[in-house]
Amino acid sequence: MILNDYLLANTASPALATTISSLAEAAIHIADLAAQNGLPAHMSGQMSLGAVAGSVNEDGDDQKQLDILADRLIQAALQDAGVGYYFSEEEAEPLCFDEAGELAVASDPLDGSSNIDTNASIGTIFSIFPADTITDNLPPLGREQLAAGFFIYGPQTVLLLSFGKEVAAFALTPDKAFVKMTWDVVIPRQASEFAINASNAAYWHPKIAEFIDDAIYGAGKETSNMRWIGSLVADAYRIFRRGGIFLYPADSRPAYAQGRLRLVYEANPIAFLIEAAGGVASNGEAPILDMAVTSLHQRTPLLFGSADQLAPLLPSTHSPS
Repeated sequence: MILNDYLLANTASPALATTISSLAEAAIHIADLAAQNGLPAHMSGQMSLGAVAGSVNEDGDDQKQLDILADRLIQAALQDAGVGYYFSEEEAEPLCFDEAGELAVASDPLDGSSNIDTNASIGTIFSIFPADTITDNLPPLGREQLAAGFFIYGPQTVLLLSFGKEVAAFALTPDKAFVKMTWDVVIPRQASEFAINASNAAYWHPKIAEFIDDAIYGAGKETSNMRWIGSLVADAYRIFRRGGIFLYPADSRPAYAQGRLRLVYEANPIAFLIEAAGGVASNGEAPILDMAVTSLHQRTPLLFGSADQLAPLLPSTHSPS
């Protein structure tokens, strides 16, 4: 089944189907650009896509050439799709494309851009919600998302997509069609892998430090394997494929006290997918999807993955729906 047929069968909203199809078209172009990184300019038509563009985005991160190009491609695609508003990690404020548009889209146009030159997987994360839920230029709770997903540009270009009840996976074929994969996207409740940036260990709060120590040394039980790619979509994709947990907690540094990942552009769409696949996504105290959005570029701790494996770090009332 191709993506457009899946959209026709799973949503009654032409606007939603058109928006996702348009994002897929932009993703095809982004994947093509990423595949040309590092080639001579006369072959690729581009300078190094991993080079810093000479500016920082609204989150204070260096913008790479591919960050900017990806954002432009997505903007163009959504304008043509009749989307009302666009929220981008690369933009200071939401952009109004069509005041009559039914939908709004939030996106991290290029997640993991520090990995462009290392040939590690990178991606595009997106969230779609009703335009009339925007208040004071802010998106609604994550639970009000109509759809969310991400494209991952790796050995395969893959789309993970959810309308809230399940997660579907689509791979890009050589003839540029997204075709549904033969994969039941369900996260097992228990697994033996964890992803965390161990270079931050000196700043972890005791609960996190004890949890990781136990995972590594076992305390009389089976130990776990650590995995860390430094690209959210890549670490998440592994968890969708075989379980495990991802941890980016708050820590003792002032700049990390409220976490580091972006609620609107990263945490909410990933959490929407994780819960739809049977996993848990939390800020350590409450489900990510229940967090109020108080600022456009708000940061949050983000813990997600296999429910039973993550349970020791979460309140007892926090369980998968």
